Amino acid sequence: MAKKKAVKNRTKKPTVKAKAKISAKAKAPAKKAKAPAKAKAPVKAVKKVSLVSALQAGAAAPELQIPSDSGQVITLKQFRGKTVVLYFYPKDDTPGCTQESCDFRDNLRRLESEGAVVLGISKDSVESHQKFKGKFALPFPLLSDESGRVCEAYGVWKEKSMYGRTYMGIERSTFVIDGSGKLARIYPKVSVKGHVDQVIQDIRALKEL
Repeated sequence: MAKKKAVKNRTKKPTVKAKAKISAKAKAPAKKAKAPAKAKAPVKAVKKVSLVSALQAGAAAPELQIPSDSGQVITLKQFRGKTVVLYFYPKDDTPGCTQESCDFRDNLRRLESEGAVVLGISKDSVESHQKFKGKFALPFPLLSDESGRVCEAYGVWKEKSMYGRTYMGIERSTFVIDGSGKLARIYPKVSVKGHVDQVIQDIRALKEL
């Protein structure tokens, strides 16, 4: 019988390229596990500083250049040498604003005797001021800051709330500015009752210093 030739298991020898790949894998360092992402620190809300609290007595009063109810442009410079009572109020012909304006009207002679002039200011239009002034016979200029620039400069444009609703508006505030253009007194969050009497009393006290 013919002898069967033993069949040898032949294994393919790795090629040169395969050897190179195997060698490279062996030498390659093991991949490092990715570090867990760091949690981002919570962003702190930037708190807006109220200029009413930031403005200090003795500092220069922010300049203004806005129209009055007559259409004439009013600036602080034209009142140099006099005490200016600049009162900010939320809106024409509303109860609190009407009472405050009428209190300044009724005490204007007392204020003038102390060398003071009165200027009312809100974001109402010139036309609105004309109606308000005529209705209550207000004998001093009402300034129209429709752009809100002066309100922002004096820090009276603030977030307010009423009946659970939040909105932006003017915080009732008064500034007494001396003859050199510096802030002499600041009254934030004005309560209308007795306010004008307090302003007159303080102006007198300032004259005695």
